[in-house]
Amino acid sequence: MTTAADVEELARDALRWLRGTARDTGSGGGLGWPVAPSGDRTEPQLYNGTAGVVPVLLEAWRHFGDDSYADTALRAARGLADAVDDHPDHSLYFGLTGIALVLRAVHRELGADTAGAAADRALERVRDHFDGVRWGVLFELMGGNAGIGLGALAAGDADLAVHALEPYLHTAETTEKGGVTWEFKLGAPARLHHVSHGTLGIAYALTAVGTATGRTDLVELGRAGVADVVARDEAGPDGFLVPHSDPHHRPDVVERHSYGWCHGPAGDAQVFRLLRDVLGEPAWARLADRCWHTVTRSGLPRRLRPGFWDNTGRCCGTAGVLALACDRIAEQGDSPDFARTLVADLATHAIRDAEGARWSNLAHRPVPSRLEPQTGWAMGNAGIARELLRHVRLTRDGDPRYAFTWPDQPAVRGAAAQATEPIRPVGAEAAS
Repeated sequence: MTTAADVEELARDALRWLRGTARDTGSGGGLGWPVAPSGDRTEPQLYNGTAGVVPVLLEAWRHFGDDSYADTALRAARGLADAVDDHPDHSLYFGLTGIALVLRAVHRELGADTAGAAADRALERVRDHFDGVRWGVLFELMGGNAGIGLGALAAGDADLAVHALEPYLHTAETTEKGGVTWEFKLGAPARLHHVSHGTLGIAYALTAVGTATGRTDLVELGRAGVADVVARDEAGPDGFLVPHSDPHHRPDVVERHSYGWCHGPAGDAQVFRLLRDVLGEPAWARLADRCWHTVTRSGLPRRLRPGFWDNTGRCCGTAGVLALACDRIAEQGDSPDFARTLVADLATHAIRDAEGARWSNLAHRPVPSRLEPQTGWAMGNAGIARELLRHVRLTRDGDPRYAFTWPDQPAVRGAAAQATEPIRPVGAEAAS
């Protein structure tokens, strides 16, 4: 049995390895992370770079009360600030919007004015490069308008958020399922359905931005997008499972059904949690329950066959499912048994030595199949350690909130989710 102390020590070892892979970014004292230690350059983006590492540093600072994590976050923010003026992408997960959001969090939590100024510069660059419809070939949550809208809203720029979402009003495609969808990429024939690149991610952004800004037209369009996806369910009435895409996108590489945050019910449930909270309609909670029914009966985290559940990370793997499991424990008092199964699996697959702990995902087609451990949020230590620390707090009846709320994962609600005490700032000397 893996105790809370064991899990906490695993997270601490993961953080030690992560900090050991940081690199100086220049004369300003900044830090950055490569996607993997063998990389020849640091990467600033949220998905698998420095911006995705900072949230777990804030999480560790809050969890352990150790200001050295805040100091590392401040140095990482300096590295991100240096990247703002040259980074070519504008999106939430791959570009300036995600970088701005993290810099804003460092400003808010650690009092670093230079981080706030850099966030302003980043968002201004995003605004300046908008052509009135889109920012690039992607048109979804990770790399396109939906994510930019969510990130801008979370960073305090509601006007930019609305501008990013309005193009969906005149680009929606009516479907035979009685809803709407959108192309996820310029010229792509397939229509993807889930959070990361598909209709549900766009619908999440439309609903979140629309309710926050009083734009009922955006909210109703979001409903129509969700209606299309719900009509594609193949596992009702108790479960919920929708194919990856129609027509099937890259069938030689992508399985028809997935179960994680990115293309499966673990992420779909986050959309239904948002709709439950902002629309106040009980049917959405039922859909979230159906997602969880399917996830817990899918066989994960066992690797049932080549290509099934070969990932431990936050985007496509076990850590992303653990995030939803902990949401349910905090909100509904769910049994912790499945969450414990997920944590035990993460502990089993950890590589531990004198440098700390990290995880290696599998690629079942290429040889060699075991991939180099990564540093960031999506597939690496940052995303996994963040969920392990939160699980420890829940095990000890602690605060279920994150230090940094991801814009596509609703904050937990209800009496069990009330804060035990506010997040404390570091001293002015650390923030200067």
